[in-house]
Amino acid sequence: MSSWPEYVTALPDGHPVKVYFEENLLVQSLLSEICAIDAQVDFELFFNVFNQLSGVEKRFTRKENQLFPFLEKHGWTGPSQGMWAFHDEIRDLFREVRGCIEAKSLNKVTRIVKRIARELFHLMEIEEHRLFPNALELLSEEDWQEMREGDMEIGWMLAKEPVPYPADEYVHPGEDRRKRRLPFSTDDRIRLDEGYISTEQLNLMLQFMPIDLTYVDENDIVVFYNRGDNRVFPRSAGIIGREVKFCHPPKSVDHVLKILEEFKKGTQDKAEFWINFKDKKIHIRYFAIRDKEGTYKGVIEMSQDITEILKIEGQQRLLDWG
Repeated sequence: MSSWPEYVTALPDGHPVKVYFEENLLVQSLLSEICAIDAQVDFELFFNVFNQLSGVEKRFTRKENQLFPFLEKHGWTGPSQGMWAFHDEIRDLFREVRGCIEAKSLNKVTRIVKRIARELFHLMEIEEHRLFPNALELLSEEDWQEMREGDMEIGWMLAKEPVPYPADEYVHPGEDRRKRRLPFSTDDRIRLDEGYISTEQLNLMLQFMPIDLTYVDENDIVVFYNRGDNRVFPRSAGIIGREVKFCHPPKSVDHVLKILEEFKKGTQDKAEFWINFKDKKIHIRYFAIRDKEGTYKGVIEMSQDITEILKIEGQQRLLDWG
């Protein structure tokens, strides 16, 4: 794999597939370097190279969230299942190394790193001979250009950002208004920065979200709250259009006004409290909302019952539905 196949060299610079191959060269170099290091003799060098190699996570994430969805649209779902599982196996090996480092048990590290090397070389071979050639056959130029825009959101392993593709000004996906080929109609849907949603879907999402949300605009007027059956604090439609200072009891209104004052001045962006309420522990947070120019646009108040969350210990990685 020291030289690129012809189908890669023919691609323009910045093309997503060519960038993957540039990362491959980096991965191969780092693997050669780390496999030659005795972690017990030169731990600092080992740790530095291992952290660089851990950047392969960005590569996995791009494939899973960018390349695979495009392949699915063209009917090829295999990579989303088989290769994603392979990524997770390699992630587990990286976690093993991290665990050894934390436990200061470096005698096992060499064996795990060599297995990581074998798995990554095998993965890159599958990519070169199957994944990328087939992807280039299936996907259109428009697909690759759209993919590159999303790749920018996730990032790359490379120290230097790849050249733009196509070679013109980058447009943030949130500002891109081109029509997308999607498996659903975008008619009568709200266009958000990332995706489209109907008013019904938005209301349902907010209704079932286990968090109380209230939006107060830049003029201190309540413009929204989510209505659900399990709200921590009751709300009614009467608060819409009301000044927020009249929506809190006198004993707490000074705190609210102080928060708004600091948010507007730009000296603070977040305030949080936690209280005991009806045998529950409630976490209350306020977040300043600002536009791209930094202009204050209001505040979101979030309240959440965290009683059960505080009891969580260890891990639960499997369903417990019985």
